[in-house]
Amino acid sequence: MTMFNDSERFGFAPSRRDTLKLLSCGFGMLALRGLCAADAQDLVSDPLAPKKPHLLARAKRVIFLCMNGAPSHVDTFDYKPALAEHDGQTLSGYRQGAKLMASPWKFSQKGKSGLWMSELFPELAKHADELCLLRGMHTAVPAHAQATIQQHTGSFQFVRPSLGAWTMYGLGTTNRNLPGFVTLNPPSGNGGAQNYGSGFLPAPYQGMRVALARGGAANRRGAAPESVANIKNTRLTTEEQRAQLDLLQKLNKEHARRDSGDAQVEGVIESYELAFRMQAELPGLLDLSKEKKATLDAYGIGGGETDAFGRQCLTARHLAAAGVRFIEVGMGGWDHHRNLREELPQRCQAIDKPIAALLADLKQSGMLDETLVIWGGEFGRTPYAQNGDGRDHNNRGFTTWMAGGGVKGGFSYGATDENGIEAVEGRMSINDWHATILHLVGLDHERLTYNYAGRDFRLTDVSGTVATDILS
Repeated sequence: MTMFNDSERFGFAPSRRDTLKLLSCGFGMLALRGLCAADAQDLVSDPLAPKKPHLLARAKRVIFLCMNGAPSHVDTFDYKPALAEHDGQTLSGYRQGAKLMASPWKFSQKGKSGLWMSELFPELAKHADELCLLRGMHTAVPAHAQATIQQHTGSFQFVRPSLGAWTMYGLGTTNRNLPGFVTLNPPSGNGGAQNYGSGFLPAPYQGMRVALARGGAANRRGAAPESVANIKNTRLTTEEQRAQLDLLQKLNKEHARRDSGDAQVEGVIESYELAFRMQAELPGLLDLSKEKKATLDAYGIGGGETDAFGRQCLTARHLAAAGVRFIEVGMGGWDHHRNLREELPQRCQAIDKPIAALLADLKQSGMLDETLVIWGGEFGRTPYAQNGDGRDHNNRGFTTWMAGGGVKGGFSYGATDENGIEAVEGRMSINDWHATILHLVGLDHERLTYNYAGRDFRLTDVSGTVATDILS
C-alpha cells in the first residue's frame, strides 16, 4: 500500500512559522468558545422546558392588549370633573398658552364597584368589576418609538429582551407544539421586532410574529392566515419530514457537541423542531371558521369596525387555552393630534366589543383567574387642546388597566392631578409596572437575571417596586 506524507497529501509542508500561526488561531477559538459558553448553557439543557416560579404564581399566562399610538386617558378611564370646570382656561407653568379641553364624552360609575368609565366603552363597562385601573402611570419620554420600546423592554436607550422574552426565560412553556410567546399584528414601526425580540437572551425566547388577515373573503370566513398555513410541506409526508429533520438535527447536534460554545447552532436546532411541531397544532388554532356564529358575533367578527380586533382577541383566547405563555395583541391608530371627536370613538368602538367578549369568554371558561389581561398604550395624552380638536403626547401621567390573574377587580390605583396632567398618587413607572407583572406570574424581578458581557441584567434594571396594593 502506498503511503503519503503531509506534503504529498496537501501539496505543502507547513513550516515552523506556519505551525505557530495555526496554533495561535486555535487559542483564539478556545477563547471564543469560553466567551460563548455562558450563552450556550441554557440552550443545552432544554431552554423551553417548564420551570418552577420563584413565587406563588397568581397567573399562568399573560394577554397584553397593546394600544400603539397612546390613547387619551382623560377621555377613557381617568375621570376629571375639574377639567370640565376648567375648559378653555389657559395653563400657566405648563405649555404656556395651551388651553384646557374638557372631554367631549360623559363619564359614569359602572358595576357594583362604581368604577368611573367613559361612555366610549359601553360593552367593556359591563365588566367594570373585573378591571383594575392603574391611573398613576408615567414613563420617561414622550416620543412614540422610545416609549414603545421602553414599554416592552424596560429601556429606551439600549437593545434589551422584551417582557415576553423574560417571561419565557423565567417560566418556560407548557406546550412544545407551540411557541410560548406570540405577538399578533405587532406595529411595524416604533421599534418593530425589538418589541418582541430576545435581545441578549437565547433566541428560543423571542416572540413569534403572526400577521392575521385583514378584510377580504378569507377574513370573513375566519380561515387561518396563509403566512401560517403554508408551514405545511406540500412535497413531503409528515414521516418523510421527520426523517429528513432527524438527519439534519443529527448533523447539527454533532456540530454542537464538538463546539459546545456555538449557541446559534442550538438556536437553529430548536427552531427547526418547533417549526415541525407547529404544523400539527398552530394552523388549527388560528382557523376561526369552525367557531359557532354566536361566538363570532360576540367578538364582533364580520362586523366591520370590530372584525380585525375581534379576530385577534378570539385567536388570543385560543392560544391561551392551548398553553401559550405570553400573547400580545396589537392595535394602532391612537395618535390623535387632531380629529379627536371623530377618530377616538372609532378606535374605541373597534376594541370595545372584542375585549368585552374576551373577558366574558375567559371568565365563563374559568380561565380569567389564571390569565392576566393587560391593556394600555406607551403613554397618555394632554388635557389641553392641540390643533383645535386633538391632544398632544403626555408621558407624565396616564392610565393602563389589568384584569384577572391575581389583581383586584373594580379597583382604581393611583391618580393624576385634577386636570390629568401628571401622576401624583400611586405613581407607577415602567419598571414598577414590569415588576408587578412578573410578580403576578410568579417571578421575582430582582432574581430574574441573565449574565451578559460580565454583568447580571434584569428586566427592571436597578429599580422597580411591586404594586402590592393591587394584588387580590
